[in-house]
Amino acid sequence: MDTIEKYENYVNTAFMAAVEPVVIDKAEGVTYHDTDGNTYIDCFSGISVVNVGHGNEAVIDAARAQMEKLVHCSSYFYHVQSVADLAEKLAAITPGNLQKTFFGNGGAEAIEGAIRLARRYTGKNEMIALSHSFHGRTYVGLSLTGNANRKIGGGPYIPGVAFAPAPYCYRCPMKQTGPETCGLACAEYLEHVIKYNTSDNVAFFIAEPLLGEGGLIVPPDGYFTTVKKILSQHGILFIADEVQSGIGRTGKMFALEHDGVEPDIMVLAKGIANGFPLSAFIAPVDIADAFKVGDHLTTFGGNPVSCAAALANLNYQAENQIPAKAAEKGEVLKANLAKINPKTVAIGEIRGRGLMVGIEIVKDKESKEPAGDEAGKIKAAMREKGVMIGVGGVFGNVLRIQPPLTISYEELENAVLTMKAVLES
Repeated sequence: MDTIEKYENYVNTAFMAAVEPVVIDKAEGVTYHDTDGNTYIDCFSGISVVNVGHGNEAVIDAARAQMEKLVHCSSYFYHVQSVADLAEKLAAITPGNLQKTFFGNGGAEAIEGAIRLARRYTGKNEMIALSHSFHGRTYVGLSLTGNANRKIGGGPYIPGVAFAPAPYCYRCPMKQTGPETCGLACAEYLEHVIKYNTSDNVAFFIAEPLLGEGGLIVPPDGYFTTVKKILSQHGILFIADEVQSGIGRTGKMFALEHDGVEPDIMVLAKGIANGFPLSAFIAPVDIADAFKVGDHLTTFGGNPVSCAAALANLNYQAENQIPAKAAEKGEVLKANLAKINPKTVAIGEIRGRGLMVGIEIVKDKESKEPAGDEAGKIKAAMREKGVMIGVGGVFGNVLRIQPPLTISYEELENAVLTMKAVLES
């Protein structure tokens, strides 16, 4: 019985529409190798995880050294170096006065912890999230997710959640023509949501600084400044979900830095340890200390091996100016993608920051009708030609280009040429 047959018989993959028909044997840098000897350029990074490349020696060496000393004891003990050092590093590089970190294993777990902390600190129980958002597949994470496609079959979800319109300028929910003329109506609408969709007992507002699963949606300039002003007037905390957009992905260490806004709590995962399981939420001292003994705990969160890998990852990014280089590569990528002239579909919009780029595929530019089936076929054709990409968005029509940030200009060019060949054929 081969690997694919074993998956079909023994691994529950029902959460996926289709698993890629490829058996990956190993990976290095930005290259996958399958069991048949084929190679692929990885332009999805394991869903935005291996930000400094597969098998990065600095990360692997740090994890190996830690494994030789200690893999796990428990949260009831102080760990030598890696855990405390990583927490200190996060306090130094995150914006504002974020200081104390609680470590977990994955993004959804960290989201739940941040939610619990915000409600504990404020004493309030209502929540506001965005449409088109995604905050994990746990019960609470899905309750805050503004996408019915992700929530089918799991309801009813927890009460007390209200949704504000996403700042999706290409498909503006406010029917405006653009951020230049709308006066940031979607941001201003948050006041309406608080007044009419809640009992004004809101603990927090949660948002991705760049919405990933919703279609790589980039909020317009000034959006978060306006939102933060409204939140402050109502005593509502701002939780920044940087699970996918953080750790250098958008051309800065954290995507919210593009907006110059400081969150009250920040959530990190995915790229933080370059493939080792780790997540974190960090808050100022007064908010973090709202947790009392017994309020929250994890068995494996803050594993010393993952923390050592994360610290090496952050140091590698700083030493090699990875975020700044990602910003430059992203601009080149978008400029080259804009030169493609599709034959049977249209590119509605190319958007993103750094190496978190989305290509919205539509039937034609006038109607903007989503071309979800076609996007799926493009993804499959790209794989057949040796390039792995993702597909997302509420309509499943946004091609996702999120390679390791260490990808070379030559590898990026090869990916674009492959995209051009597929779309123009």
